[in-house]
Amino acid sequence: MKLATLREGGRDGRLVLVTRDLSRAVRARAAWTMLEAMDRWEEVAPKLRAEAEALEAGRVPGDFPLDPRALAAPFPRTWQWADGSAYLNHVELVRKARGAEMPPSFLTDPLIYQGGSDGFLGPTDPIPLLDEAHGLDFEAEVAVVLGDVPMAATLEEARAAIRLLLLVNDVSLRNLIPGELAKGFGFFVSKPASALSPVAVTPDELGARWDGDRLHGALLCTLDGRLFGKPDAGVDMHFSFPELVVHAAKTRALSAGTILGGGTVSNRQGGLFGSSIEAGGVGYACIAELRMYETIEYGAPRTPFMRPGSRIRIEMLDDAGNSIFGAIDQEVVRFARERR
Repeated sequence: MKLATLREGGRDGRLVLVTRDLSRAVRARAAWTMLEAMDRWEEVAPKLRAEAEALEAGRVPGDFPLDPRALAAPFPRTWQWADGSAYLNHVELVRKARGAEMPPSFLTDPLIYQGGSDGFLGPTDPIPLLDEAHGLDFEAEVAVVLGDVPMAATLEEARAAIRLLLLVNDVSLRNLIPGELAKGFGFFVSKPASALSPVAVTPDELGARWDGDRLHGALLCTLDGRLFGKPDAGVDMHFSFPELVVHAAKTRALSAGTILGGGTVSNRQGGLFGSSIEAGGVGYACIAELRMYETIEYGAPRTPFMRPGSRIRIEMLDDAGNSIFGAIDQEVVRFARERR
């Protein structure tokens, strides 16, 4: 089934069920919000599934055409947002860009940081930019939403805890990252609010694309109307989602509703050059990777980071060309503080 959140009924919105083709929706009866559904998943999931099947069959009253602009993030906020970096090609490239080598331990010990979970941007919300000098970049990712995970979880427990999948634009301020990491305390101001796809999807909806460990398929990234990247999310993912969950739960339990990202999708492409879409490659899921290649080839980056007016679209299509999660479609706007 596919789940989304309408912008109504308070800060956490109103949970809705969505048809597979993303054309229609209906307000859920079994749970009011996504967080309530996560807390009571074993009880409410069968009821939600029955409602979803009735919606699909056209047997439910009160359904309505779905407008992505009416949607908040599936989780307007949640208990925890943690982001891994399972695509080591991306890790290696962005570290090189700031003059840092990738330690050998990264091959066996996953990278995870804890981001801000108190507010996510909706799929069509603008990205506010305070200062162009901050170096605004998009990062296209796949994430899983978890049920309760016990501390020191096994791989089987971690795999069984995966309730939903969705897409993420993990917005980054690249020029703030080096100075912040140099303090030795991790990301904070360099990682503003991330955006989530219009819908979150149960694993059974994904068919063979979801193998229990990884989601397979091209993650399409269109920047300012031009296809910028189409890396396959199932390729070159060094750590699987269950492995990331095991690492995250190594010393503490994870609450139902935790969102765990797999990191910026990145494919190795047989060498340093020729990896752009124009050169016949699969391109990139962030601007920083292209800038790293440009630095290697030309001595300096040529592609600017995002500016007010820039637009990013992120989505994944099924074999018939239909959007699975809906599209994250955002424009960068100059930040203006609301007057009260």
